[in-house]
Amino acid sequence: MKHIRNFCIIAHIDHGKSTLADRLLQVTKTVSEREMQDQVLDDMELERERGITIKSKAVQMEYTYRGEKYVLNLIDTPGHVDFSYEVSRSIAACEGALLLVDASQGIQAQTISNLYLALEHNLEIVPVLNKMDLPSAMPEEVKDQIVDLLGCRREDIIPASGKTGQGVEEILAAIIERIPPPKGDPDAPLQALIFDSVYNSFRGIIAYFRVFNGRIRRGDKVVFMSTGREYVADEVGTLKLTFQPKDEIAAGDVGYIVSGIKNAREVRVGDTITHVDRPCAEPIKGFENVKPMVFAGMYPVDSEDFEELRGALEKLQLNDAALSFEPETSAALGFGFRCGFLGMLHMEIVQERLEREFNMNVITTVPNVSYIAYTKKGEQKVVNTPSDMPDPVHLDHVEEPFIKAQIITKPEYIGPIINLCIEKRGIIKNQSYLTTDRVELIFEMPLAEIVFDFYDRLKSISRGYASFDYHIIDYRESDLVKLDILLNGDQVDALSALIHRSKAYHFGRRMCEKLKELLPRQQFQIAIQAAIGSKVIARETISALRKDVTAKCYGGDITRKRKLLERQKEGKKRMRQIGTVEVPQQAFLAVLKLNQ
Repeated sequence: MKHIRNFCIIAHIDHGKSTLADRLLQVTKTVSEREMQDQVLDDMELERERGITIKSKAVQMEYTYRGEKYVLNLIDTPGHVDFSYEVSRSIAACEGALLLVDASQGIQAQTISNLYLALEHNLEIVPVLNKMDLPSAMPEEVKDQIVDLLGCRREDIIPASGKTGQGVEEILAAIIERIPPPKGDPDAPLQALIFDSVYNSFRGIIAYFRVFNGRIRRGDKVVFMSTGREYVADEVGTLKLTFQPKDEIAAGDVGYIVSGIKNAREVRVGDTITHVDRPCAEPIKGFENVKPMVFAGMYPVDSEDFEELRGALEKLQLNDAALSFEPETSAALGFGFRCGFLGMLHMEIVQERLEREFNMNVITTVPNVSYIAYTKKGEQKVVNTPSDMPDPVHLDHVEEPFIKAQIITKPEYIGPIINLCIEKRGIIKNQSYLTTDRVELIFEMPLAEIVFDFYDRLKSISRGYASFDYHIIDYRESDLVKLDILLNGDQVDALSALIHRSKAYHFGRRMCEKLKELLPRQQFQIAIQAAIGSKVIARETISALRKDVTAKCYGGDITRKRKLLERQKEGKKRMRQIGTVEVPQQAFLAVLKLNQ
């Protein structure tokens, strides 16, 4: 065990984690030159296209240092705030972390939040100054920032470049010297923590785990403690770029187990694996269940694909434990699922993965957050969709989730950023200078306000120099109303939204204008209305397509023309009573982009 090191790489998005991981794999000869490509651990084409890491990846490397062979288990983590859950899982399976800071950008919000996560788990931190080869690098200034943040010595910081390979040997030496070997007793009862799982269409569900105590051999009978299900370990092994079967995996190591599990619900990330005949006393206290923050309805374009969508979501949930879903129905869209996501990027990624990996075309409704409604009788109700909202007659008040937002930026962008946050109902709590050209702003603001386009607007007004991180603090009372959209007096539940009263009029008006552009004209007039309760606050009208019924009259008496026009009028009136307005798919998608 003293020759094993488990570590992860943590950093803000786009600070070069995956590139550095590529170099570590090359130097330790884990990847041959023929297999080598950029972002070698990012095996989803979506990750390569966007240049971001979505999933944590575990890989085992072997390295000889001062004549002794060491096994290094690396977990590469995502940097975006929406995937911080993946980071917390990786940290639970490690003893140390490489903290990467971009030499040209310095410390940013996600760097700090990931660092605090690692310190909570008592991880040994190895600071690395990456991208030293860039002409815009400011090594001395950024080193000062790292020293202030970590309280380490300047000589502890390793200058490196993932692109050129500078400093990679020093990083490997620091991992071996500074990060402690794993603790644990190989002869104790088996205790292993599941930190990830993947679905394989030939072999069922493969769970990745880290052994804390004991050892697991091929053919052992094991039990998953939270579900109580028993399995036979058909194959165990370690994770290189491909699976490497082994006869046994002992305490301190990271590996995988294949046991022919077919049902996605039987494997839970954070569960403990132990032996059936010699179980451990208690499960490992891993990480708590993640709470989704943004909710949206997902419906198949063709309602017959409902069961296929369920299967696709279950398989995706294996690979992405932060996704949650439950069935729901909508009058406009039929059967679908209410899905919970960690943020807007997470929602976008899930939608794209459903299309690419499972060939599922889905319609997504307006995203919203979870509210708590209190009735006049004192009852409490969780409101995930506008249709869950109690009747205004019985409603006492509504509470919405508030977040503490941390924004790090340059001084010249403070004004526009404060304006943006105040526009989003934010309250500034603190403003402090980390260095002469780095300002930290702390806001408290409603989560619902950042769900739509906050991140995009923050990036554009700060020219990409502001970084953003947040966490939920509590629920607070707010003046929220349910905004309904009516088409010829019929409510379209999929277009309803819960919104603050001060923004309802503006939002309703824009919604009506947008629908007027998108709805196809009919033979009858269509009234589009936005209403709060019984009060209509905005209206647009789509005029009827007019057929010239008098074209065949070449003169003659006016009464003939009038008779034809009256008959047409009667027909239109009847058509309007029985005719339904079809809402095209683009209308639902356009509503998502309303705030931009």
